[in-house]
Amino acid sequence: MSRIKGKQVIITGASSGIGMACAEKFASAGANLVLAARRLERLEDLKENLVKRFGISVVARRLDVRDRAAVEKFSGELEALSIPPDVLINNAGLASGMDRLQEGDFEDWDRMIDTNIKGILNVSRFLIPGMVARNSGHVVNVGSLAGHQVYPRGNVYNATKFAVRALTEGMSVDLLGTNIRVSCVSPGAVHTEFSEVRFHGDRERSEKVYKGYASLTAEDVAEAVFFIINAPEHVNILEMVVLPTAQRNVYCWHREEA
Repeated sequence: MSRIKGKQVIITGASSGIGMACAEKFASAGANLVLAARRLERLEDLKENLVKRFGISVVARRLDVRDRAAVEKFSGELEALSIPPDVLINNAGLASGMDRLQEGDFEDWDRMIDTNIKGILNVSRFLIPGMVARNSGHVVNVGSLAGHQVYPRGNVYNATKFAVRALTEGMSVDLLGTNIRVSCVSPGAVHTEFSEVRFHGDRERSEKVYKGYASLTAEDVAEAVFFIINAPEHVNILEMVVLPTAQRNVYCWHREEA
C-alpha cells in the first residue's frame, strides 16, 4: 500500500546519487517534488524527465544548504507558492578528504561541518515550523554507517555523521506532542559520486573503493527512505541502518577476487 501519492516531498542534494534516486522513487509513487541542489542544470533535466514520465508537479531550485540566507529565501518562496512540505528529506551531504586529524585540511573540515551539520540545521529550522503549524509532516535525515563506527582517517566526517544521529534524536524529542515524525537512514557503502567528491575529483582512486565489492546503489537507499516514509502515520522509524550483504561493519567487507 502506498501512502505517498499526492504528498509534497522536498529533497536536498537532489542533483545526483541518493537524492536523485529518491526523486525518481517518490515521483513513481505519485508524489509532487521540490528538488534543491547547487547544480540547477542537473535539476532542470531531472525535472523535465520526471514530469514527462509521471505527470507530477516538480519545482527545481538552486540551493546551497550552507547559505542560511539562501535557505530562508527558499523557504519563503515555497510559502509564497503555497507548497507546504509533507516530507523533508535532508540528503545534502559530503565527505571531503581523508587526512589524519593532526594533518587535516581546514577547508575540508569547514566544508563537511557546514554542509552535513549546519545544512541540516538551516533547512530544518526554516521548514519544520510550517509542519508544526499544520501538525503534520515527516523529516528524514540521511546519515551514514560512519555515524555509528569511527574508522581511520574518517575523523571529522565521522563526527558530522554522529551529529546527524544526535540531531535526529533531538528533533524527535523536541517534536513530542505533534504528529511530525523524524527518522534517520544510515547507509553503509553506496556506489555514487561520494568517493569522487571525497578524493577531490580523483575518479580512479574513488573507483578503487568499490572494486570487487557488491555495494549498495543509490536506488537501494531510496527504497529504504520510501519504506520509512510509507509506514503508517502512527509508526515512526527513528533509525534504519542499511548495509550491502558484502559489508558487516566499517571494517568487514567481502571483496571478490579479480
